[in-house]
Amino acid sequence: MRSGINSPAWWGAPKKFETRQKDRRVSWLELFFDLVYVIAISRITHHLTGDMSAAGFLEYICLFMLVYWGWLNSSLHHDLHGNSGLRTRLMTLWQMMIVAALAVVTNKYPDDHHHSITVVFMIMQLFITYQWWSVGLYDKNHRRYSWPYTTLYLVSFGLMGLSMLLSSAWLAFIVPLILICNYGPPFISHILLTRSSNELDLSSSMFERLGLFTIIIFGELVLGVVNGITEVEVLDITVWLNFAFAISLVFALWWIFFTMIARRHAKKNFIRASLLELLYIPTLISLGLLAAGFPSFFGEASGSSLQDLFCYGIAIFLICVSLLTGLLEYPEVFDKIKNPMRFSIFFTGVVFAVFPLFDFDLSQPGFLLSAIAILSAEILYLNFVYFRKLSKEGLEHPDDQT
Repeated sequence: MRSGINSPAWWGAPKKFETRQKDRRVSWLELFFDLVYVIAISRITHHLTGDMSAAGFLEYICLFMLVYWGWLNSSLHHDLHGNSGLRTRLMTLWQMMIVAALAVVTNKYPDDHHHSITVVFMIMQLFITYQWWSVGLYDKNHRRYSWPYTTLYLVSFGLMGLSMLLSSAWLAFIVPLILICNYGPPFISHILLTRSSNELDLSSSMFERLGLFTIIIFGELVLGVVNGITEVEVLDITVWLNFAFAISLVFALWWIFFTMIARRHAKKNFIRASLLELLYIPTLISLGLLAAGFPSFFGEASGSSLQDLFCYGIAIFLICVSLLTGLLEYPEVFDKIKNPMRFSIFFTGVVFAVFPLFDFDLSQPGFLLSAIAILSAEILYLNFVYFRKLSKEGLEHPDDQT
């Protein structure tokens, strides 16, 4: 077994991923780290609120995918190699500074080339590349698995720098290449792990982190509702009804998501884990779209086009939840009811997708009530199927068992 440089215990060399702690709890440092991303997500969502055009939405997708990539890599690095040493805490601090800087420049220095944002993303790109590369200094065996990350991440870094020298028209070609380079390494590493008879799964703590990140986005939905209601000059009974209906809509989406996702485990296999992480992207972006739309939804200029946008956002969210459940492990009681439950969620997503085709002329309360009614029907069905199964089998709720 080859080893790299030695370091004192107080410094804390990165731990080897072969020695992962089973059922590790999410640390306070990780929770503090996630708070900075609350601010970054809030800023880019606010940026989308100011430009709800197709171009603005595409820009939001790109920004979100880069922010999510930064969070995912740092979270995975901590999950695999983090410890309580000084090295881990300092690297977390530096990453928090970078993300906070991103939040500062998101709306402060707008320009066609996005120079300020690009510079911050380049710093993040280089720092995360260093994170993966530096593990090989302490464990030389790790280098065979990390080279796809360091190589492709450096390519992305170069493409970001190149984008600052070219006209903005080139962004349509460069940004997709950057995203491919950033999200491609896990699939190459999977081949390397398979050849060496190693396997890497998504840990329970990392899956919990994904759930916590989702909570951040749900928080943005609530903030969007609050901001939208705040902009209304006269808070009459109709406005307060809209407020109650909107919060109920957000809660219904949360209910469906965490009913199917909470307290589960990802299926074994590195590819499945990577696909699960990628599938969270459209899931969270759809919620971000709703969060950005709420501040305008309660205004007088709000119309059917914004209602249609909400329908599409909810549709994508529900369809993604249905797909996510296929990558999770469930208790045996779910064996016969899992597929019907998945199909019902998928079908409800399709209902929202075709809802705009009927061109209903609904008021704001009418639309919100209609959406809540459809989601409530789905929630009632999920609970009916699940608890009827438990009653027939004479079983306790598996999530309540200790």
